[in-house]
Amino acid sequence: MRQMTSPATKSVGAFGALAGVLLIAAAGQCADDRATDAEGRSRTAPLATVSTAGAEDVTSPGAGCGGAGPGGLCLTGSTVPKRWQAPVGDGRGVVGRPAGSDGLLQVSAGRDDHRIVDVDVFFGVGHARGVDGRLASNGRVWRSTVPLGAGRQYALRVTTEDGSGRTARGSLAFRTAAPARGSARLTPRFGPGPGSYGVGQPIVAELSRPVPADDRAARAAVERGLRVDARPRVEGAWHWVDSRTLHYRPRTYWPAHSRITVRSALEGTRIADGVYGGPAEPLTLTIGARVEAVTDAATHTMTVLRDGEPVREIPVTTGKAGFRTRGGIKVVLGKESAVRMRGESIGIARGSGDYFDLPVRYATRVTWSGEYVHAAPWSAGSHGVANVSHGCVGMSTADAAWFFDAVREGDIVEVVNSGGERMTPFDNGYGDWNVSWRSWRKGSALAAVGGQDGGARPDEGRLRPMA
Repeated sequence: MRQMTSPATKSVGAFGALAGVLLIAAAGQCADDRATDAEGRSRTAPLATVSTAGAEDVTSPGAGCGGAGPGGLCLTGSTVPKRWQAPVGDGRGVVGRPAGSDGLLQVSAGRDDHRIVDVDVFFGVGHARGVDGRLASNGRVWRSTVPLGAGRQYALRVTTEDGSGRTARGSLAFRTAAPARGSARLTPRFGPGPGSYGVGQPIVAELSRPVPADDRAARAAVERGLRVDARPRVEGAWHWVDSRTLHYRPRTYWPAHSRITVRSALEGTRIADGVYGGPAEPLTLTIGARVEAVTDAATHTMTVLRDGEPVREIPVTTGKAGFRTRGGIKVVLGKESAVRMRGESIGIARGSGDYFDLPVRYATRVTWSGEYVHAAPWSAGSHGVANVSHGCVGMSTADAAWFFDAVREGDIVEVVNSGGERMTPFDNGYGDWNVSWRSWRKGSALAAVGGQDGGARPDEGRLRPMA
């Protein structure tokens, strides 16, 4: 949750007139006990508890961050009484304590009749970058949705409200300890690249180093740091294709004319022992109209729809016996105005009766193994009548030219009633849409730990006070 105001207003300093109290407490301590100790200092100020999720108590703050260890969290306050309780002031004191295993920050209201109104966490030069988070429905707990990075300075600002509607604001500066020396870096690279795509285009994240399938915690840490923000909002999830590759797709196709931003919050985040996130370039892409081409091999026709409305019906030929066209949903991978097709590319030996060597126009690729939608003037007598191709969808030159101009990368090409093998999900193009949503979510490490929110969400702005 982030209030979209100028970062200059997020500076760390004294509370101001209302002088709120933040309780810095180890996870597992009784909230009522924490509130009681603080009331002697400020009986009317709303209370909040700042802690790291899963943090363990420690017996001594140590000197500076020295006692926190790699990835440890250092909370800065003016005084450090027992049990980590401190009224937050000018940030001159330092408390060291271990971070949670998932690296997430949690801010909790310290009393039952108090609610959190607003939380902002910023880092970077001039506190120019924010940390996303979410407030619980009861207004009592705010939790970051991405892990904190190691070796960073943070500024936290919390506004609370009591049962009488009185509000107070507290500010806190803290820093996280630097990664251990010699730590490795894991960096994501996003695809397909900036541009405009069809509604079926998955987002791809290629990692610079593998994350084993049996390390669910590390995979969950990676997923938490890979953010997909879509406008309008969609329900979506990451799916691990292999140890270095993740795909992201919505539950259904992307909304037409939407805008998608992909970014990483992994830099400095502890992913596994000795492995921290590295920097990554963000990606922005747009989605065009919803274009779907549905080929019915039984009727030898392709119906092209734009935003749900049929715009053209094309007579086609598909794969003959022994070369049946793959069934299922495919995604346009690219377009080649002229390509030479040879039988060797699909295992047909030269000299065989099925061998071919042909120049082909207006070829729209849908699999890496060589399945296209293309012009096939040599089989004109079979278009709309019979299936005689070696697996591609063939049509007249005029229809192929129209189709070539009408589609873009990411558009949907579906084949039904072909009798061919089913399009595979990941090894021959983008067959992601042939995976059920339930199975897709099982490919997420966050689903296994109960942390997957299933949504690509834009910034949610200021939190609302309790009713």
